[in-house]
Amino acid sequence: MSKDAILTSAAPSPIGPYSQAIRAGGFLFASGQIPIAPDTGAIPLGGIVAQTRQVLLNLEAVLRAAGGSLASVVKTTVFLKDLADFPAMNEVYATFFRGEPPARSTVQVARLPKDALIEIEAIAWLVSACGDE
Repeated sequence: MSKDAILTSAAPSPIGPYSQAIRAGGFLFASGQIPIAPDTGAIPLGGIVAQTRQVLLNLEAVLRAAGGSLASVVKTTVFLKDLADFPAMNEVYATFFRGEPPARSTVQVARLPKDALIEIEAIAWLVSACGDE
């Protein structure tokens, strides 16, 4: 099985020795995205709502670069700095994942890179890579 690294300027550049995503065996394994706006390099103001939106836009950009979309996501892991932000995060998340949302785990963490409030990683099934429709 081959694997391909995905890199797009439509999402923040990796801040360490990792790829934005790896495509392998019909799946895409997207690294955790934090709420850095790729055009400014800044975390948006507006707390968890604005940060969740930016994270999901970044994730969407990585998926598009690999030939996928949010609809192809089968599993996400959400890392929250504070589980008290869960309801607000969930409202924004639901606007991006309509219909059949992916499986998901959500955990509270002590700290995230750049002091972000949220990070989301994803696994997507790239149907066209498998030849299945």
